Amino acid sequence: MGAAVFSQDFKATPYWWERVPRPDLGAPPLPERVDVVVVGSGYTGLNAALETARGGRATLVLDAEAAGFGCSSRNGGQISTSIKPDLDELTRRYGRDRAVAILKEGRAALAWIEGFVGEEGIDCDFRIGGRFHAAHNARAYERLTAALAAEEPELSSGGIAVPRAEQRREIGTDAYFGGVVFPKHAALDPGRYHAGLLERALAAGAAVVPYCPVTALRREAGGIEVETPRGRVKARNVVVATNGYTGPPTPWLRRRIIPIGSYIIATEPVGTELMAKLIPHDRVVSDTRRVVYYYRASPDRTRMLFGGRVSATETDPRISGPRLHAEMARLFPELGGARISHSWVGTVAYTFDTLAHVGEHEGVHFALGYCGSGVSMASYFGMRLGRQVLGRADGRTAFDGLPFPTRPFYTGRPWFLGTSVAWFRWLDRLPI
Repeated sequence: MGAAVFSQDFKATPYWWERVPRPDLGAPPLPERVDVVVVGSGYTGLNAALETARGGRATLVLDAEAAGFGCSSRNGGQISTSIKPDLDELTRRYGRDRAVAILKEGRAALAWIEGFVGEEGIDCDFRIGGRFHAAHNARAYERLTAALAAEEPELSSGGIAVPRAEQRREIGTDAYFGGVVFPKHAALDPGRYHAGLLERALAAGAAVVPYCPVTALRREAGGIEVETPRGRVKARNVVVATNGYTGPPTPWLRRRIIPIGSYIIATEPVGTELMAKLIPHDRVVSDTRRVVYYYRASPDRTRMLFGGRVSATETDPRISGPRLHAEMARLFPELGGARISHSWVGTVAYTFDTLAHVGEHEGVHFALGYCGSGVSMASYFGMRLGRQVLGRADGRTAFDGLPFPTRPFYTGRPWFLGTSVAWFRWLDRLPI
């Protein structure tokens, strides 16, 4: 369809920025010394900064771009339990007790963000509408229902199996083979959520300085020297919260993060009546493909927000947009004529063990690697990490001290990504 699929007022920026543009924080001078420097102003960084600032620590947040420029204002707003490996896999790695504790952290994060948004009074269209996880073939549905039946009582998701014959009550397409509803999963407007976090971090006394990239970190007696193009800052503690945007200043972390572009489109308004037919219960939707698609109605239920990976290598949103639109129209022919108003990309961070990681390396605290499911987990771990910096016992997590693997010769540039995506896409076409 090419350019014809774009609306006249098309923008290659996130739909969420329409209501909440990137904030203008000016260019305040850098202090010579602070207690805590946080690198990255997304969900992880701001939640960590909120804790340390409220804990009485002089806190400075630095970002290479505008505050929240990265995936914290570019994601789809879906909130799940965020842990990809299952109980059997985690038990093989770490033993049953640690495995259960890790999975409980995902559930704790989901519950925590609901309480946090409510207690802080952040107006971000948060709602628990559930998620429909759709099977892309018959074998995938069998695996979903088998996993549901095998759930341990203490880890019950409350999931409800929906066979193909009944899936129209959940989603207006026959393209899937049934699925599972996870009723506790939620959604929010990520741009408004980030804006609320930023407002509260600033009110707590944290300084947030955009367009000030960290170029080097140097350990010294009593702390760490943080170098930027605008000067140097000495800090007692440093928190790295850069996730998919982790770069050369932290090579140890960069070698353990796989940056992957996740692409999303928003359609022009299609009307609430059609949306009621396509997604009747206002759930978020994902599917069982290895190269997954995820989508939802906009908070006002007038647009479809449709995301996923549509190319083996990174590409331009003007190229990914028509491809996503074609997939959306394959699922929902009624949307074939709905043009794209916004098409954008955000960089998520995968890890080699498909787990997030929290810890400290050479005096630098970090939390990152959310594997595409970071809204609740990034927020939750940011909070925990801030409490760890304060020395509080309630900052501990079941993820503390987990081995953080890399691969030989990997330096942070995923040269293998194109081949991997092509391989997974081929597997998705098979009835397995």
